[in-house]
Amino acid sequence: MSTSAEARGHVEAGGPSWVLDLGPATVRKCSVSEMDNNVYLLTCTATGDRLLVDAADDAERIWALLAEDTGSGGGDRLGQVLTTHRHWDHHRALAEVVRRTGATTLAGHDDADELPVPVDVRLGHGDTVQVGRLVLRVVGLRGHTPGSVALELSVPGRPVVLLTGDSLFPGGPGKTWSPEDFGLLIDDLRTRVFDVYGDDTLVLPGHGDNTVLGVERPHLPEWQDRGW
Repeated sequence: MSTSAEARGHVEAGGPSWVLDLGPATVRKCSVSEMDNNVYLLTCTATGDRLLVDAADDAERIWALLAEDTGSGGGDRLGQVLTTHRHWDHHRALAEVVRRTGATTLAGHDDADELPVPVDVRLGHGDTVQVGRLVLRVVGLRGHTPGSVALELSVPGRPVVLLTGDSLFPGGPGKTWSPEDFGLLIDDLRTRVFDVYGDDTLVLPGHGDNTVLGVERPHLPEWQDRGW
């Protein structure tokens, strides 16, 4: 996938959603809050089953995102909601979403106890999440928080999609608070992301525009040297 304007997936709070049609899967992205948090909705087009990633804020905008997904019947039916990490700006609408939909909650094992709702499924690196006929792989990316997780969506014949939370953005890793945390994150990014996935892999981060691994890969030594 190129880094065209369409692939950038630029969204703004109050603006329209970005939609990626992968055939067996559809990904929708919208922005919420003053912090430009991204909320993602993954749909299995064969079954209509859906997974929300990061109920960050603005429950009404999330209801609108669900309603846009007309191929699954729209409405607020939602099977699962996954939180990529424990930071407050990524789960401000989580309690309301769970209350209204009854969705199963998922989060990384080491972040789960910090969320405002009980976590039904605690995730670790290499686990899988099933959404209808889609099987998504969990990629643990420690450092931004101890239990940060990314999610791999693979559809035959299409570039891999990685939802990385705040662990990888255009221009580098997410924020860390100590050299030890940075070491964990850069090592996990190298061994669990850049050594595993191809240059056309599409990265969908927790804030802002998308990127692809081929754009970021040459900068790994720079990130390592600067320490952030």
